[in-house]
Order: sequence, then structure tokens, then C-alpha cells
Amino acid sequence: MFKLIKFIFLLLLVGGITGGFFIFQEYQKRVEQKIQLPDNAVYEVKKGSSFNSVARDLESKKIIKSALVLRVFARLQPKKISLKAGEYHLNKEMTAIDLLELFGSGDKAVQYKHTIIEGRSYKELVKSIQGNQSIKQTLNDADYKDHSGLMKKIGSDYLHPEGAFLADTYHFPKDTTDVEFLKRSHKSLLDHLHKAWEKRGESSSVLKSPYEALILSSIVEKETGFEGERPMIARVFINRLHKKMLLQTDPTVIYGMGERFKGNIRRSDLRRDTPYNTYTRAGLPPSPIATPGREAIQAVLHPPKGEMIYFVAKGDGTSYFSKTLSEHNRAVTKYQRGGRSK
Repeated sequence: MFKLIKFIFLLLLVGGITGGFFIFQEYQKRVEQKIQLPDNAVYEVKKGSSFNSVARDLESKKIIKSALVLRVFARLQPKKISLKAGEYHLNKEMTAIDLLELFGSGDKAVQYKHTIIEGRSYKELVKSIQGNQSIKQTLNDADYKDHSGLMKKIGSDYLHPEGAFLADTYHFPKDTTDVEFLKRSHKSLLDHLHKAWEKRGESSSVLKSPYEALILSSIVEKETGFEGERPMIARVFINRLHKKMLLQTDPTVIYGMGERFKGNIRRSDLRRDTPYNTYTRAGLPPSPIATPGREAIQAVLHPPKGEMIYFVAKGDGTSYFSKTLSEHNRAVTKYQRGGRSK
């Protein structure tokens, strides 16, 4: 009796090993099998998708033969199971396991882009985001007009969104929301601004905080006709702040006029007081007036040496810089009045 039981056990063991061997062979065959390409050769892993739902979806779309292969792989190597949302390009040489590695990479997802341009206002920035069909729109006009509310949504301590986003080109996967985009751009601005602030030069000591540097950078950005003059323009305004002179810069007046600005500034506009009128109020305005770029921030925190306190447009995109009022008046006569005095 004992010998019979032993014989049956051995048969079952051999059969189990043999069966297991064939099962393993079949598994290997399925793992190494090339995928079937969909018509557009792109697959999207949606946000919040589970591993099982993706496996079933791949099977239903006939990209893979069986979801079971992926589930077995998940059991055998659970540490390799990581899905990152996005769209992914497929190719005919891929296997089911290659798909999992691709979906876990994240950085290989199809990327879309949006550019924030230096010198643009917050309103222009909002319009550009709303017009980008690759960004998922979750904010409405009222959300954008609620400045402090918007900044809270993106986790910022700033009360005003003007100038709060770094001018740059951003790449992102499908279904990135407007809030996510703004949060990322604001963080980029803070990171860059604070690193630049830590390395600031002594000549910018009149600025008391990174935010003041951001405000002045936005003014320099708007006053720049020729990119190479940013440092010189920054020096003029820093010298004025040191001397406690009025900044008297037209872009701040225009910003304070808002919808009243129709393309020209009149003398009455320069006299009409607003928080942004640097002809009537000393020091910096309460917030940035536009989106400054990295170069403007660098110019403000590392201005060149010099005693210039005036500049006037020469008509060719560049400016003439002066140390005294009399020199400045002569430059105004030459470049803006055609050599004629008042």
C-alpha cells in the first residue's frame, strides 16, 4: 500500500513539473510576443487608471493577446509595476512587457507645450492659456479675476498673479490642467527668483526682498527696447531708488490706467494718481506690471556700475543714458524733437 501511494505521488510530481514547464513555456512565449499596433499607434494611460484596468483595455483593443500575461508578470515582479498618465507612441517591435516599462517611464509620454512670453501681462497670459487646446481648462473667467483666490488655488502666498509666472517654454503630458500648469510655472518662478536673490550683488541692496526685485524686473522688461540694455536700465532705476527720486516710468502709468489706456499717455494721465503712477508716488509700485524674463531678473540683481539716472529712446530701438538732467534734456532735444528746443 505504501509503495502504491509513493508511486502515485511521484506520478503527480512528475506531471506537475511537466505541466508547470509547459505553462512556463507558454508564459514566456506570450511575454516575448510582439504587440498589435492600433490605427494611430498611440495609447493613453488615463489619470487614476489601475494596472488591471489598463491590462484589460489593452486586451480589448487587441494590442495584446491576453491581459493574463500582464497580471502574471505583476505577481512575479511587482516592483516593476508603475503607471504614469500620458499618451505613449507604440511600435511594432514592442512586447507586452515593453509596454509596462514604457508606461512607467513618464518622461517618454507624448509632450505638449506652452510658452509664457517675457513682457506679457497677466491678462495676456490668461488668454494664451485659455486658447491652448492641449491644456485642460478647469478655471473660468471669474476664477482668473479672483486674484487672491487663484493664488491660493496654486498654493502660493502671493496675493497678486501679475509677474508670478516664469517666462519659459513648458512641456507637459495630455490632460495637464490649467491649475497644474500655473502651479508649475509659479514654482519655477519662485525657484529661479530666490536662487538669484541669494547671489545678488551689493549694488542692488536698495531692494529689500525678492518680491521687490520681481517688481523692478517687470519694469525693466517693459522699458526694454533693446535686449542688451536691460542691465543699464536696471542701473538707472536702482540709482533713482538710492537717491529717493521718482521712477517716472511710463509702463507703470499705463498699467495703472487699465482699460482707460487707448494707446497714448496724456499729461493729465501722468498727473492722475494711481497706486502704479510712478510720477506721483515714490518707490516701487505695489506689484509687478508684467512677466519678467530671467535676463531682466539677472539685470536687476547684478546691474553694472554707473551713475546714470536718465535715459531716452533714440528712435532705433536703443536708448541714450545720461548722468545729469542737462545732459538728458539735450538728448531729448536731439532724439525726440529733431534738434528743436521747446
